[in-house]
Amino acid sequence: MRNEILKLEETSRLLEPSPTLRADWTQKVTEYSDDFIDNIEKLKAYVVSEENGRDLLNTHFRESGRNMEEVLKILKENVDSVGLNPASGGHLGYIPGGGIYTTALGDFLAAVTNRYAGIFYGGPGAVRVENQLIRWMNELIGYPEGSLGNLTSGGSIANLIAIVTARDKKQIRSRDVENAVIYLTEQVHHCVQKAIRIAGLNESVIRYIPMDENYRMSAEGLKKQVALDRSSGLRPFLVVGSAGTTDAGAVDPLDAIADISEANDMWFHIDAAYGGFFILVESLKEKFKGVERSDSLAIDPHKGLFLSYGLGAILIKDVKAQFESHYYKASYMQDTLGVNEELSPADLSPELTKHFRGLRLWLGLHLFGLDPFKACLEEKYLLCQYFYEKIQELGFEVGPQPELSVCMYRYIPKNGEANEFNAKLVDYVKEDGRVFISSTNLNGVNWLRLAVLSFRTRLTTIEILIEVLEKGVKKFNV
Repeated sequence: MRNEILKLEETSRLLEPSPTLRADWTQKVTEYSDDFIDNIEKLKAYVVSEENGRDLLNTHFRESGRNMEEVLKILKENVDSVGLNPASGGHLGYIPGGGIYTTALGDFLAAVTNRYAGIFYGGPGAVRVENQLIRWMNELIGYPEGSLGNLTSGGSIANLIAIVTARDKKQIRSRDVENAVIYLTEQVHHCVQKAIRIAGLNESVIRYIPMDENYRMSAEGLKKQVALDRSSGLRPFLVVGSAGTTDAGAVDPLDAIADISEANDMWFHIDAAYGGFFILVESLKEKFKGVERSDSLAIDPHKGLFLSYGLGAILIKDVKAQFESHYYKASYMQDTLGVNEELSPADLSPELTKHFRGLRLWLGLHLFGLDPFKACLEEKYLLCQYFYEKIQELGFEVGPQPELSVCMYRYIPKNGEANEFNAKLVDYVKEDGRVFISSTNLNGVNWLRLAVLSFRTRLTTIEILIEVLEKGVKKFNV
């Protein structure tokens, strides 16, 4: 058996490349990355392709490996050259992700060292890094000392953790679900509805509160509905507000919602995955009045702090409630008991095996400082305001004045159906490819959307979009 083990060792050691091979691979990957970044402004934001990477299906895994050049060629042709380019400053649809370079460096270090960020006993430094980041975000939105939360993969898991915690804190047991009431608007992100279902609350009473003309929750409508439900013997327990909706970028009246929540002993959760970090912009702080009064808040550094996809956060005041919802004691983990200088992320979320995802943010905050992030956020806000003014000069109808960096607009043609006309404009922009926009349908009306959040989006980018839209209108408006 010893000889057999030694023979297997010869092959298994291939997983530990020599310093020479390691340097060669690193150099080639770095060259590929540098070429991508150096030419990012020349690359299209969207590439229409009939193949869409289909050749990947013919690229099978082999018993022996390929060389790095071949692998990078496959990647470039089938992944990085088709469809949407989220790293492009021309990505103006949906809610753009980021891609600042320090994300890659942080992930590289986290992957190479493979630090475990789930349990303090196993990775005390990694856990301290992540908890430090969470405490910084809690301080940013005004939560009291002692609040915590969790770094997540994104807003979906963040919202799920909050809703599960709210369910348990308010003691909504299976027999209570049908009488439990959840309040939100039709503008809430769909991941909230998913979280409600996954949390076993799909049979709760879901109340969609009316909105004002700017797509913000009506505080008066919420107050009346809660009173009506209480008088009917129902059990209001959760309100979900938004600080930056995906469709319109709307910020709900958070302070008024907090008043109603406190008066009725309801958990107030805010989905600020997109808009939360705009609180860093001094001129926008007033829009977030009342955010500090919520019980929990979802916020995405991979949106508002321009990181690559894969880092969200949930912030929660009642850490004890969060712990009781997510902690589980396993016999094989007995050695970790009693080592509790820091709360362990694995005890505060569904995850046990946990990537050290916080390093990508920690590194960037230290290397850049906060000033570039603040400036970038304010720039994106002003770019959206600029577009809002200029697009009206071209004869476009607009939605509400943008509160953050999302703008709704559409063109009413001389002839034909408006929804169809605007759908053609979306396709026209996509075919041009230099920028990418998306659309949404509200109450049967097809609106085009501008979402400015890529850190690479500049004034020239917005002017390209205006130019393309103007050409599209001239082409179709006959």
